[in-house]
Amino acid sequence: PFYFHNTPLNKREMKISQATLSTLFVLSCSYSTSAFAPSFRSTSSTATRGVTNTGISSFTASDPSRSQLMVTTTSEDIIPREVLFGNPKYASPELSPDGKFLTFLAPNDEGVLNVFVRSTADENNDSARMVTKDTSRGIRQYQWAPDSETIFFLQDFEGDENFHLWSIDSIATDSVAKDLTPGKDVKASNLITNKRFPDEILVATNERNPACFDMYRVQYKTGEKVMDTENPGDVLGWGSEDSSFEVREALVKNQEDDSSIVRVRDDKDAEWRDLAIFPYGEDGNLVEFCADDGKTCFMTSSVGRETSALLKVDLKTGETLDVISANDKCDVGGIVIDDDTKEIKAISYNYARTKREFFDKDLEKDYELLKSLGPEDAEVGTASKTEDEKTWIVAYTRSDGPTEYVIYDQEKKETKPLFVSKPDLLDYKFAPMEDIRVQARDGLELVGYLTRADTEKKTPLILLVHGGPWARDYWSFNAQAQWFANRGYATLQMNYRGSTGYGKSFLHKGDGEWGVGTMQHDLTDSVQWAIDEGIADPENICVYGGSYGGYACLAGLAFTPDVYKCGVDIVGPSNIKTLLDSIPAYWGPLRNDMLKKIGDVDADEEFNKKISPLYHVDNIKSPLLIGQGANDPRVKQAEADQIAFAMQKKGIPVEYVLYPDEGHGFARPENRIDFNGRAEKFLATHLGGRAEPFDGVDGATAVFPLEESLVEV
Repeated sequence: PFYFHNTPLNKREMKISQATLSTLFVLSCSYSTSAFAPSFRSTSSTATRGVTNTGISSFTASDPSRSQLMVTTTSEDIIPREVLFGNPKYASPELSPDGKFLTFLAPNDEGVLNVFVRSTADENNDSARMVTKDTSRGIRQYQWAPDSETIFFLQDFEGDENFHLWSIDSIATDSVAKDLTPGKDVKASNLITNKRFPDEILVATNERNPACFDMYRVQYKTGEKVMDTENPGDVLGWGSEDSSFEVREALVKNQEDDSSIVRVRDDKDAEWRDLAIFPYGEDGNLVEFCADDGKTCFMTSSVGRETSALLKVDLKTGETLDVISANDKCDVGGIVIDDDTKEIKAISYNYARTKREFFDKDLEKDYELLKSLGPEDAEVGTASKTEDEKTWIVAYTRSDGPTEYVIYDQEKKETKPLFVSKPDLLDYKFAPMEDIRVQARDGLELVGYLTRADTEKKTPLILLVHGGPWARDYWSFNAQAQWFANRGYATLQMNYRGSTGYGKSFLHKGDGEWGVGTMQHDLTDSVQWAIDEGIADPENICVYGGSYGGYACLAGLAFTPDVYKCGVDIVGPSNIKTLLDSIPAYWGPLRNDMLKKIGDVDADEEFNKKISPLYHVDNIKSPLLIGQGANDPRVKQAEADQIAFAMQKKGIPVEYVLYPDEGHGFARPENRIDFNGRAEKFLATHLGGRAEPFDGVDGATAVFPLEESLVEV
């Protein structure tokens, strides 16, 4: 699947294959309820002074008793949900390859995100012209074509995740977007561009076979598309060699033993051969072909070590020629490669915070300078560069404020402000996010992130569980955590076993451990840690999450009912067997891999019943709020329906909100803010925090299946 965080569709500096993403993020929300928290803002907002608290009357800002509820880490005033979760003013800035134009995402007059363009010579962002004309869900991922005139973007239909690749001329004022991958239920992925071939692209679609992706070569200015490489049925993702722009890499999943195979060929007419085989439990992939006439390549591999390292490998034999970089505690992360020489310039690692190993001293000096020029404790990232790398867009990310973007003149070593993604956030105080370590009951060290509501006394706690589960949480500005802190709740985000980035043993310690096993124990142990540290009120704990995080919420309420006062489940599965029986066709090659990680719910009915919360509804005694998108292709609406109606039938408190125009998460700001308003009211009722008044959101499409069923009866 494509994921929408301020990165272009094909970013050299974080080269991770489409197939790897598909494998890792099966149950992650494609649109989180916090949307693009680090970098987005609302178009308008007015701080609401009155607050509501369960059992306590509303009172004004001047009421002296208000101080009893005030937290010490964020603003005393209620920070409006519109400010936290509304659209940005600016986001995802990109420079055209020739440096003449700058694009960014921004809302149109109707509040729908579109791509805007301006000349880099004109520094007034408000003079930018809207290029795309989306009127529904908004554009969330785009990038420049090599010609510095055309823009590519992705769009699906109301959350069905059948993303089509579109192109549009950014220069002509009357340009109309062109669908480069048309067809009903067609999904585009694996886009590859190449500056040496400025008029064509490679893109994969499943138009021939819904279960797999063939690679097509597209002349994007005319729309001409021809099959380049047909998928034999087992290829998850493709890669090209730059000088020839031929498809010469395939990442394959062996359906019999679940090993991953990297296949290569010497040219487009040569036979494919296996370069490397990674047995189940190992991790690795081809990163880039070196600029040496097909002799070597760069690969990641965990074979023979605990974490994945970056290697230089002989393309003929698969022999490791050099271990370029490795870290004992975490996997290799982002890799910066010179686009011409193919030399490694830098590698990033992230155990708890981002750290870089530099191989290019000039680049290291640039980052040192940029670090010194940015906000205190901010992490420095490169959002975009021109083709000649003389002009950069640099992002400063911090945990207690919005992302700030600057233009960096690499030759003059000077920066100038571009924009703050969500300037409305600058009017408020936010809590710093702390990276923490928790020891699980079996001694395993877990990395997590804590956002406190109060530094001096214990408060209610929200355990915010990440999706995936083969993903992870990061240190950043998290709008949900800040929202909770402002309302009086500490937030705990844990990278439980099964999370990615911490090596193969940590990842696979989660195999077969869903629900009643150690993955869930890690969450329970982390809550106990927060109680023992005097951070959390043990009588007021909520488990809250989306996708796998929603499953963890249901599991927490069903399997550890005495731990949680309430739960919020967003697009979470309740029956693992029915989840896997309804996955999209193009996930077929990953099904066996999922069964190995989850457990064989196909063959073992009792195991499925053991880990599926639906079969343990009788154990649930705490109130639950469910949010679901009707078009979700990963976790179908039936997963929410079946547990909501089961709880209602047994008289267990449950609220269920369905959005007919959403998928795996809530993309439209109106729906996102609407659900968060309902969640805030729910949390205030059960945990006792404060709340901004809520009476629905204009334009939201919420419906309530449980109430409708009562009316029908």
